[in-house]
Amino acid sequence: MILCCLMAVPAVSQELQARVSVVASRVNSTVDKKIFTTLQTQLNNLLNNRKWTNDVFQPNEKIECSFLLNIESIVETNVYKATLTIQAARPVYNSSYKAALVNFIDADVTFKYQEFQPVEFNESRVQGTDAAAANLPAILAYYAYMIIGLDYDSFSPKGGELFYRKAQNIVNNAPEGRNVTGWRVFDGQRNRYWLNENLINTRYNIIHDVLYAYYRKGMDNMAGAEAEARKNLLETLIQLQAFNKENANTMFLQFFLQGKAQELIGVFKKGTGEQKNKAIDILSEIDVINASRYKQELR
Repeated sequence: MILCCLMAVPAVSQELQARVSVVASRVNSTVDKKIFTTLQTQLNNLLNNRKWTNDVFQPNEKIECSFLLNIESIVETNVYKATLTIQAARPVYNSSYKAALVNFIDADVTFKYQEFQPVEFNESRVQGTDAAAANLPAILAYYAYMIIGLDYDSFSPKGGELFYRKAQNIVNNAPEGRNVTGWRVFDGQRNRYWLNENLINTRYNIIHDVLYAYYRKGMDNMAGAEAEARKNLLETLIQLQAFNKENANTMFLQFFLQGKAQELIGVFKKGTGEQKNKAIDILSEIDVINASRYKQELR
């Protein structure tokens, strides 16, 4: 009877293995820092205890990610201005290496929090009753869906679309209030709106082909078919170059390349002279900030 009961319980396993850190070293010393320890615990619980998909994840399949919430200032009583650093990675087949999915800093994080105040996310009430209080859970939920979408895209062509749509729902119903920014088209060119827009815009479908090819056809084959994998990775760079020429200044390109310079240098360092030169030319064009590194280390 016990066995039957256990078998009747649906298999449930959360998708994220998230680590949230809250740093408040810049906040005035008169503030009781214990509040940020409590907040850190609640944010970890939100990300790790919630089911974000209908799929069952085995413990070793959880997506490793980290969130660093750096409190920069107090805007008003119980309202804080912060930056959020988001990092996520996925394992590479037949190796201990983990390839970065996300390495991004969101500078538009203003939120309201009182100690022991519940930190919850409700998909049907994203705005909540207090915009400033709802903003931080909405931001974390947005990035949770984006991370899951990118992970799914890396394993199957256009596999992440459902989760980009869930993130779009958050964007469309995002909290609106004083100091709440990063959700709207007019909030700048590098924000949550534009990242999601790039990933759901059918004009940019090549993005999903690039994501799949980079990880599944490229990185996942480095251990068993290195030459073929390197060729496939060079093809993804050629696709990104063409995409950039047709769609200059999109957020996705910068977002995708963030933190990948050393990984790409490692890939092409063992390539042929022709592959190195081609990689240098393309990467110097699409990742200008790291152009000198590519030229120096791949020559």
